[in-house]
Amino acid sequence: MSPTTTAGALGSDEFAGGIETIVPTADPATVASLALEEKVALLTGAATWTLRAIPEIGLRTMTVSDGPIGVRGTGDDGLPSAQLPAPSATAATWDVELQARLGALMAAEARRKSVDVILAPVVNLQRSPVGGRHFECLSEDPLLTARLAVAFVTAIQDHGVAACVKHFVGNETETERTEYLSRIDERTLREVYLAPFEAVVDAGVWTVMAAYNGLTRDGVDATATAHGPLLNGILKGEWGFDGVVMSDWLATKSTVEPALAGLDLVMPGPGGPWADGLLDAVRDGRVPKAVIDDKVARILRLAERVGALSGVAGETLPYDAEGTTGDPAGDAVVALLTEAAARSTVVLRNEGGLLPLDPATPGRIALIGHNAAQPFTQGGGSAFVTPPHVSAPLDALRHAFPAADVTLHRGGATTLGAPLAPASLLSTPDGRPGIRIDLLDAAGRVVDEQRAADASSLWFPVTDAAVASVRLTTDLALTSPGRHVVELAPVGAHRVTIDGVVRAESDRTVGVEVVLDSSYSNPPSVEGVVDADAPRSVRVQVEAQVIDGASYGRFVRVHFRYRAPGPTLDEELDDAVAAAAASDLAVVVVGTNPETESEGWDRPGLALPGRQDELVRRVSAVNPRTIVVVNAGAPVVLPWLDEVPAVLWWWLPGQEAGTSLAAALSGAIEPSGRLPWTLPARERDVPVPSGIPVDGVIDYAEGLDVGHRGWDRLGRRPAREFGYGLGYAEWDYRSLELVDAASDADLAVARVTIANRSARSGREVVQAYLSSPGDETRPMRWLAGFAVADVDAGATATVDIPLARRSFQAWSTDAAGWTLPKDTYRVRVGRSSQDLRLETDVTVDG
Repeated sequence: MSPTTTAGALGSDEFAGGIETIVPTADPATVASLALEEKVALLTGAATWTLRAIPEIGLRTMTVSDGPIGVRGTGDDGLPSAQLPAPSATAATWDVELQARLGALMAAEARRKSVDVILAPVVNLQRSPVGGRHFECLSEDPLLTARLAVAFVTAIQDHGVAACVKHFVGNETETERTEYLSRIDERTLREVYLAPFEAVVDAGVWTVMAAYNGLTRDGVDATATAHGPLLNGILKGEWGFDGVVMSDWLATKSTVEPALAGLDLVMPGPGGPWADGLLDAVRDGRVPKAVIDDKVARILRLAERVGALSGVAGETLPYDAEGTTGDPAGDAVVALLTEAAARSTVVLRNEGGLLPLDPATPGRIALIGHNAAQPFTQGGGSAFVTPPHVSAPLDALRHAFPAADVTLHRGGATTLGAPLAPASLLSTPDGRPGIRIDLLDAAGRVVDEQRAADASSLWFPVTDAAVASVRLTTDLALTSPGRHVVELAPVGAHRVTIDGVVRAESDRTVGVEVVLDSSYSNPPSVEGVVDADAPRSVRVQVEAQVIDGASYGRFVRVHFRYRAPGPTLDEELDDAVAAAAASDLAVVVVGTNPETESEGWDRPGLALPGRQDELVRRVSAVNPRTIVVVNAGAPVVLPWLDEVPAVLWWWLPGQEAGTSLAAALSGAIEPSGRLPWTLPARERDVPVPSGIPVDGVIDYAEGLDVGHRGWDRLGRRPAREFGYGLGYAEWDYRSLELVDAASDADLAVARVTIANRSARSGREVVQAYLSSPGDETRPMRWLAGFAVADVDAGATATVDIPLARRSFQAWSTDAAGWTLPKDTYRVRVGRSSQDLRLETDVTVDG
């Protein structure tokens, strides 16, 4: 890119960063034709997910949608979405070509749902394993994150859909996420946390999202949406970014500072700090008109790129070359998502060659675990989508192993909360199915009446401004004697009664903060225990406030859950162990759940929820052929990891959960994943045990040593290191040589020859690491490149791994630029960050 710059165009405001990048639109006359009022209006969203249209210039509405696990759209079309494996899963493939194929699928899904901008990928790093959105990030490593993100973004935008890389920058923690200040030294910021953003901008991403948090840089403490040295100085100035910088939702708190700093679009709308205030600021000279024109030009350029400036929606894209319709349950989509989930699966242990299993094996297979019965396929928060189906592990294993008798045993619940109340048990006072909803005014008078079909629909908008609260009433059928548990969790002020008895009440009203901190997804619950001697019904009634969600609109949110009488946890555990003892093979699926991994909160620790560790140990004690499958997006401590014969890390696998698990177990698709982060053996060993702000500040004190680099620096041994994964083949590393690079962007190429010495074809991920033994300011080693090789049984292969010049460079704070230190660097290649089998040196003259 070669943008022109205008120094001093923004005056001397400290937030402006001194430089504003002016990249004219293809038709400057279009910008000039708009009235100032139209220009300013264009800079705030029209609604939660849409931008403003100006029909007079052929500009239609542009629609944005959350990602990256799927394209939800606006939520108004009712269409299901293809549900991808979580990004931490797809990153485990280390496969840029597969990442590009997933990007193409996302683009097709976007067009099917009339979406122009996908809010993905997340390129923040997995700094601490307890981070709530850890599963939504790609890796703890900046280079691996950058390479995969570039492939994903490029594929999306090649199909005329915009990607929005997020969250710029220093947004690695959910606790107090709208308030904290990230304190990152300049060198660490450049070499680690900005690196993936720089790579994606260099690849031509069309939009960037500014984060909620604040940041310290160049003596400026400011929120990310109002940080001129970052937005104007680095992003638009140094990097020449010519796209749109949009805010995270409701992240913009003021008018003038973000406008001068380089923010282009405030989301969501309508309203917000630019609704009226920005127009006044331009008229009285606090914000130059040239700044507004530049923002408008960027938005129109985005519209040109996605086909919105002609006033015609982009055509629906087929997913593949055969012209399939993009059906999220279609054969092509199912095949890709099955492959992605199976390929991402990591073999952590495989003693005695228990895996893969012969599909013709007869006998009894006990499938055990809460996550076997209800696989956790996606994390909570804004990435959530509704898939067309979820492939059940039980069905998939029965299909994959037709000669075996496969039975399912839950082994006890791992969640604290009860399941959603079943629709079949709910009826209104007049006998209709569902829940009656009385809309009440401020005086408590009924304004209108509605009906909800089931408990999952107790999050609904309220458009009538006269409605201040609602009253929900239903009769819950208790179909058997015993102890019944009713759980109600209203958000905000409420009054809860069960059979006429008040169980809880509060007059504390809430507002948009429950959206920003995601507490609407996890509010405190009120538990009511009902002992029934015989079948009967119980009347449940909840009065709850209408929440003013600002640009999210006014809405009501109540969680309604119910647990019927049933076996105790001890009884379920005993049943699972007995089934394992009576079976030829036990497959135990353990993992996290929606209470554990979600946007909005960080995890308190790394232990598996419930009594899953006990379950694994008891099952493996009675069945020597036990396979444990870990269904989690972020690290958990596995104290039994080296005590059981076989362990697979299955991630959050998306809609093709069962089919991918069966494919990995049978070897129909090799589980060739490699860990994109470090798996701790003990919580106390984690280099960054939490990201909790202290006095409103998160200090990135570890500097360059993020992730596996920190483990190396501290000399601690994890359970499994970064890059680890056994796969099903066995490998020899034969030779390493450095050859000349074909591009000025690379300093050298590592040419590596490997041999597959097993009796089956396999996939290897060859990893290259650099170290600078004489420079203590650098990490002990850092990832410099990688390559994926598919090699037939008994065959050899040679792969070339370009070593980018940037991998050798360091940021000099004194020179305020990149330098190439004169040194002799060690190049080491192998199977993981610890299993490095070949090495050589390269001397750089600077």
